[in-house]
Amino acid sequence: MEERPQIIVAGHICLDMIPQLPSAAAGRFQIDPGTLMDIGPAKFSTGGAVGNVGLALHRLGIPTGLMGKVGNDQFGQAILAILRSHDPVLADAMIVSDAEPTSYSIVVEPPGVDRAFMHCSGANDTLVADDFDSTRWEGGKLFHFGYPPIMPSMHAGDGKELVKLFKRVKDSGLTTSLDMCAIDPNSPAGRVNWRRLLEDVLPYVDLFVPSYGELAWMLTGTAADENAGIDEVAALVNDLSTQVLAMGANASAIKLGEKGLYLRTQSDCTLAPGWTSCELWHPCYQVQVAGTTGSGDCTVAGLLTGVLKGLPPAEALSMATGVG
Repeated sequence: MEERPQIIVAGHICLDMIPQLPSAAAGRFQIDPGTLMDIGPAKFSTGGAVGNVGLALHRLGIPTGLMGKVGNDQFGQAILAILRSHDPVLADAMIVSDAEPTSYSIVVEPPGVDRAFMHCSGANDTLVADDFDSTRWEGGKLFHFGYPPIMPSMHAGDGKELVKLFKRVKDSGLTTSLDMCAIDPNSPAGRVNWRRLLEDVLPYVDLFVPSYGELAWMLTGTAADENAGIDEVAALVNDLSTQVLAMGANASAIKLGEKGLYLRTQSDCTLAPGWTSCELWHPCYQVQVAGTTGSGDCTVAGLLTGVLKGLPPAEALSMATGVG
């Protein structure tokens, strides 16, 4: 990949360790103290927005630059080696710190059960706007940032570092994209005024791509009903997207899990020709599910590819859900 990156993916990155759990664990999972559980081999991969979105874009043939922060340790070297195994240039813009450990996750994904994570945030905790070398996105077209809720320096002070970064990128002439992640109400992120943060950062965001549950919690302070019917979900996402557009986002694509992907755009949306005043909902494709880790990030990668290629919104949503 010799040409300059067209899409830069920044934000949270970690090393994911995913042990293979036996089929006997299907539908249940319990670790009993003092016992030994026989499991299969572990898969190692990069996780977080940088790893998931970035490598999906690379697989889609998009010249991609990755900007995340790792420690100068064995896990950090493992992340860089995984990135270089896909393409040597993918690790060129990564930030390596001697002061913090690399972030890692143990992903517990029993067959037939939603996944769970054990996570060390590591170097992601200290990532700030000034860590980014703006020359790395020169000549690019689109900048995507993911997971500020689990990056304390990015959500501290109502997200002043996040706002600073997005303003710098927007002033550079790039189209901007922002994704969130689940928030633990009992964590420091649970005490952030997310409405105020969004009011400050969304004027610099062209495409806001949170999940239904994340956005509902940020704007209402209550969890979304995962078992809600389609009519109830439709009414809520319409209300949530109305608020997001009023805060200044050019467009918002809300991930709805197994219910698909919803898109709402401004009347003067400039993402691509034909994207003005859109309200669309695309269902998921029927597949044999092997695992759901990274599916939302891959959906984002498909959508960003559609935007970059100037596809009509319906085709971009189809690409997004297909990649997801």
